[in-house]
Amino acid sequence: MQEAAALLQWYAQAGVDEAIDDTPRNFFAATPSAAMAARGAELPVATAIASSRPTAIAAPLPAVLASPAAMPLHHSQAAAIAEARKLADGASSLAELEQAVRGFEGCAIKRTATNTVFADGNATARVMLIGEAPGAQEDIQGIPFCGPSGQLLDKMLIAIGYDRTNAYITNTVFWRPPGNRQPNTEELSICRPFVERHVALIDPQLIVLVGGTATKAMLGTEQGITRLRGKQYTYRTPYAEKDYPVSVIYHPSYLLRQPGQKRVTWQDLLAIKALLK
Repeated sequence: MQEAAALLQWYAQAGVDEAIDDTPRNFFAATPSAAMAARGAELPVATAIASSRPTAIAAPLPAVLASPAAMPLHHSQAAAIAEARKLADGASSLAELEQAVRGFEGCAIKRTATNTVFADGNATARVMLIGEAPGAQEDIQGIPFCGPSGQLLDKMLIAIGYDRTNAYITNTVFWRPPGNRQPNTEELSICRPFVERHVALIDPQLIVLVGGTATKAMLGTEQGITRLRGKQYTYRTPYAEKDYPVSVIYHPSYLLRQPGQKRVTWQDLLAIKALLK
């Protein structure tokens, strides 16, 4: 019985929230008619359920994120980006932006998420941290970086004199991707207008990009974070007429897996502290 309960818990953490059939099927990758053709008509109840579900375009997850200009846009993706841009253009305050994000239905991963995870911390902070995407605990609580990696991030900030009372934390996407996978290029592109407006509204002294996915998405680079960390960059949002200084650090979840990298991360944190004096 305990083994069965542990298995169910593992499924929940992986993003499984409904049992439809003995064989796993990706409803985002195939239309109901394709699913029916693949399995035949021997399960009319499951087929009826599948036919009633909305479908979406599933973008492949590339090994390296290409720049937005290099990726062809499907019509539905282009329409979602246009809607996000319109909403971001109309958000003149942080409250309006949060309301726009929470009401936005153009990103498919929102359908499988429990909560919209907008931000946490002090909106007047000098430092703005931007991570990758909500994880399981973040999805449950609706707060960015509140799981094990978030606890480590809190310790990292405290070590240089910061915490959530004088730092601001958000992500490149606002919903947990199924199974805690990385957000793909389509999801990052759809959420980008909100992130760009987010930066301008916070207007930080320094942006800290947390992890490789956030770094690649925000800086538009294909280089890995190991090559990028330890250097300074700038970020320009279309909603501000200035460049924002940018620092890069390893994601806390990576540091939990590779504690040997905490040494170089400490050097990065000291450099961040110096920039914020």
